[in-house]
Amino acid sequence: MPRSCRHLFAAFPALLFLSSCGAPQPERAPAIGEAWAGPATLALHREVDLKSPVTGNAKHGEQLEIVGQRRRWYRVRTPSGAEGWVDDRQLMDNDQMKRLLALAKETADLPSQGVATTFDSLNVHSEPNRLSASFVQVKEGEKFDVIAHRVQAKGPLPKRQLLPRKPKAPAAPKKQKKEPSVPPPPPPQPPPLPQDWVALSKQIARVPDEELPPVARDDWTLIRTKSGQSGWVLTSRVYMSIPDEVAQYAEGHRITSYFSLGKTPTKDGDKDIWLWTTAESLGQDYDFDGYRVFAWNLRRNRYETSFIQRRLRGFFPVRAANEKFSVCLEKADGAMTRKRYGLVGYSVRGMGEEGCERPASVLDSPTEPKIQTRQQAPVEKSLLDQLKDRWRKLTSK
Repeated sequence: MPRSCRHLFAAFPALLFLSSCGAPQPERAPAIGEAWAGPATLALHREVDLKSPVTGNAKHGEQLEIVGQRRRWYRVRTPSGAEGWVDDRQLMDNDQMKRLLALAKETADLPSQGVATTFDSLNVHSEPNRLSASFVQVKEGEKFDVIAHRVQAKGPLPKRQLLPRKPKAPAAPKKQKKEPSVPPPPPPQPPPLPQDWVALSKQIARVPDEELPPVARDDWTLIRTKSGQSGWVLTSRVYMSIPDEVAQYAEGHRITSYFSLGKTPTKDGDKDIWLWTTAESLGQDYDFDGYRVFAWNLRRNRYETSFIQRRLRGFFPVRAANEKFSVCLEKADGAMTRKRYGLVGYSVRGMGEEGCERPASVLDSPTEPKIQTRQQAPVEKSLLDQLKDRWRKLTSK
């Protein structure tokens, strides 16, 4: 091979490299908004379809740029440059992310209402809504702290602001109406009242007093994982980890919290003196409707009830420490009071009362859908009242 050809072949890779460096790169689409990844791992898809190939992933809380929108899907770009389509339910706006961070901060120091577990994998949601993002998953048998409880109406997620609002166009000036050159004719005379108007007015038509259909609700529990993450889970999937030798006395009620008030020494080891709260069913607007103290009976070698209170409305947090406990209850007149108790041996004695209230905090998320309250149907006006209203309207013109 001639020497000139050898030099040409040797220079060919360098020419390819230089030509590739000079090739124009595709322009990146400009960002039209921002969002945060909701799930623990957010998959980005090539097309607007969950079955389309995955082009990249984003971790929970990672800030994303929105570069496109198709109906309920957004095309996002990760900090590493990966782009793809995601369902809008998997994204969180700025307000949602702030609430989630505030929730973790506030619940970090709130007292635990007992340790619980689950018998299957459990999704932890950012808000008490089935459609909200699940940013962490509790595994089967994993332990976590119960912090609070609430009942939430089922419904769609509230509107979020993923894209900046478009400025409203200035309203066109209203045209002034010209006064008619000829005045309008006077209104006609009202019709006379019927001769039997008195009898007709006594026939009061009423709508049957029927309740509105019940509102579908979900019962949610706020938990704190061992890693310090806080979020909402369905209460029906939560099971308090109180020993079975005490839990067997629940009598079909759900245990909502439990605490150890002290120890009873026995020949087989120390036995805890347990306090628990229970609720008869899910979906109540309070946290418990009864509380009970169990002490170990040395003679019978079993747990027995030493104190019990039922048919009440109680609210978290329950406080228990050093053989003392207190519960926040709602009185018949709606006033809130915290009753304090202490252990005297195995007996429970009252130690007074003080005011209490449910603290207003980020636990009361502003995302609750409007609930249609149950009210009696409105009563229609009598014929006499209808005629009087009609007469007033006609004479007031």
